[in-house]
Amino acid sequence: MAADIRILTLGTAMMLAACTTPQALQTNTPSATVVAKPAPERPLRAAASPPATAQTDLWHLMRANFALPHQHDSPRISAPRNWYIKHPRYLKRVTQRARRYAWYIHRALEARAMPAEIALLPIVESAYDPFAYSHGRAAGLWQFIPSTGKRFGLKQNWWFDGRRDIPESTRAALDYLQYLHKRFDGDWLLALAAYNSGEGTVLAAQRYNRKRGRPTGFWDLKLPKETRAYVPKLIALGELISRPAEFGIELPPLPAETGFHIVETGGQIDLAVAAELAGIELDTLYQLNPGFNQWATAPKGPHRLLVPAAASATFRQAIAQLPVDQRVRWNRVKIGRGETLSQIAHTYRTTVAVLATANQLNGTTIRAGQHLMVPVASKANTSYTLSAAQRLRRKQNRSGKGYKSRHVVRNGDTLWDLSREYKVAVRSLASWNGMAPGDTLRVGQTLVVWSGQLAAKGLHSGSRVRSVHYTVRKGDSLSRIASRFSVRVTDLRRWNDLPVGKYLRPGQHLKLYVDVTRQTGA
Repeated sequence: MAADIRILTLGTAMMLAACTTPQALQTNTPSATVVAKPAPERPLRAAASPPATAQTDLWHLMRANFALPHQHDSPRISAPRNWYIKHPRYLKRVTQRARRYAWYIHRALEARAMPAEIALLPIVESAYDPFAYSHGRAAGLWQFIPSTGKRFGLKQNWWFDGRRDIPESTRAALDYLQYLHKRFDGDWLLALAAYNSGEGTVLAAQRYNRKRGRPTGFWDLKLPKETRAYVPKLIALGELISRPAEFGIELPPLPAETGFHIVETGGQIDLAVAAELAGIELDTLYQLNPGFNQWATAPKGPHRLLVPAAASATFRQAIAQLPVDQRVRWNRVKIGRGETLSQIAHTYRTTVAVLATANQLNGTTIRAGQHLMVPVASKANTSYTLSAAQRLRRKQNRSGKGYKSRHVVRNGDTLWDLSREYKVAVRSLASWNGMAPGDTLRVGQTLVVWSGQLAAKGLHSGSRVRSVHYTVRKGDSLSRIASRFSVRVTDLRRWNDLPVGKYLRPGQHLKLYVDVTRQTGA
């Protein structure tokens, strides 16, 4: 494929920019299966005006609207509470993450007169990590699975995942919780349990108890183990924040101030360009806008960015003065023989739909020698360290210590079949590739595979492995033993839990995993 980069005339650039014209942000509503949002509830209780020092403390403001009922003497609450008390570093870590988002969530709850403890729910769900992703395909601070995300109007496409977007996922989570609150007759504990395990699970548990003449409140239901622990974790956090001195803990500071402002962009923009305009690090922009999967905002929106409060005025002024043709860089690409639109889209990290719109194509048919205008990132792939592709690459590189192979999906392949072929767990194979075990594979998709037990031992997939017990001789060193058996010193240390700097002793026993195909017989 040949490509030449040219400076476009303003008229041409304006034509191209038509494919990314700003669209008003839509307020998505739940699907028809969801009841209408209930009218705002009356305030939980009036809080006395806090002293000046308390006005800057978000913990203090939260306490004023804590409202979840609970059993103070329940061991189901004391167990997670004690765990948090014994792990202050965990509380410090999640508080540090929460500093970016908690004020926004608190204000959203306040506007709906919902219990302030719900601002702590992302601690239970995701440890306040907007990039959190579970084996069950749940994503973001609020851990939406794809189907529930779609039900509550969260866009999910190659460019953008609303399940990770802070404003959109927060709106959807509070919509869902309010729906559940009404569905369970105003019982917040049952609403929270249903948020975790699904309303059907809670309704079934209630029916079971009702048939036997038993109470149907949260504490009385036979629910999944995870759900039985889920609600008490939230209540335990609320207790600690309500009475930190009583439990002997010191809460890390959580400022009662906005961490970001929402700025309209007027169309698609390269995130690296946006970060430069705002005078901030690109990673900072991704942390505030985790819903954007790629190197730029989505062509069809949302056309706005969350920007640190201190940088928002600078960014607003700079983007207002930035010409349309400089927000996204365009390449003029000559189509090579045999190339397809999907191949070009993959090469330039964009989509077929974007190419078709930008080039006014009616279908996907293209001809060799024809030219296409293609949007391209202004920086190298590795610069966008928190894009979906770069996050997945880091995860894959951390997944194993040994041989990493790649498998190109063939027709008929399934994760189950491949797990048997490569002798790995289905969950592991899915996790290495940012998938869930139930996801469907695409023909031509490339999967990373760490070769099961061999990966743990640092050996490749063609190895014929034998476990060897070796007795250290006088004059032996790790490097000499490693060379003798064609293994790595780092693997020797790992197999035998040997810290760096620890010397071998004659007579000491070591365990090695030796590939007999690599031995010379010496």
